[in-house]
Amino acid sequence: MLKLQGKTALVTGASKGIGAGIARELAAAGAAVVVNYARDRTGADAVVASIVAAGGRATAIQADVANVADVARLLDQTSLAFGPVDILVNNAGVYRAMSIAELTDDEFHREINVNLLGPLLVIRESLRHFSPEGGSIINIGSGASRSHPSGFSIYSASKAGLDAVTGVLAKELAPRKIRVNSVNPGATLSEGTQEAGLYGVGSDLERQIVALTPLGRMGTPSDIARVVAFLASEDSGWLTGEVILASGGLR
Repeated sequence: MLKLQGKTALVTGASKGIGAGIARELAAAGAAVVVNYARDRTGADAVVASIVAAGGRATAIQADVANVADVARLLDQTSLAFGPVDILVNNAGVYRAMSIAELTDDEFHREINVNLLGPLLVIRESLRHFSPEGGSIINIGSGASRSHPSGFSIYSASKAGLDAVTGVLAKELAPRKIRVNSVNPGATLSEGTQEAGLYGVGSDLERQIVALTPLGRMGTPSDIARVVAFLASEDSGWLTGEVILASGGLR
């Protein structure tokens, strides 16, 4: 039997990259999946189409996770589509490399609102939609919360904040049988990181990272998605409050 058969999962920021990989993995494990997107409807529809073509159930729902009204609508539409929520994956995130000299108020608020406020709003709203049996919340953090790469002060701070949220809410939501964990990817090749110019196949930076990674390669969305599927299932039923660094051993 599929480990997530009969479950409903909501994955934010799932139109491409790690989010898309997570949505496909959860669907392959039997969950009905809501593919949330902010702007990329074409990408979200493509993810849904790939899930349906493989025999799964999925639908795309637009919402800005930093907008209170959007978040309320997102959870209402999720429940209407597939019933109570069992799995919530807070994947939506934004970043931009900039030195402290370049920092702007607008960029600070953009990253904090999406990366930190967004998960808090989605979790708060989801509590009205989880069943009495509880479920699993998985936050997608970042290795940057600990490695502190140069030029990513806002992003690193937002993800460090999300690590703290994971620990606090694991305790706060335990009486409701809701587990809260975080998966923090290391260097991962995806559409987003390549579009941002962080990594490119065969680039000098990629070769440097691979040389420092004990498992000898870059991460992929599928690598992260399999860890998320484990945390979504009862196989991880004794885990909550954990921050799992999924980096191939890179520290």
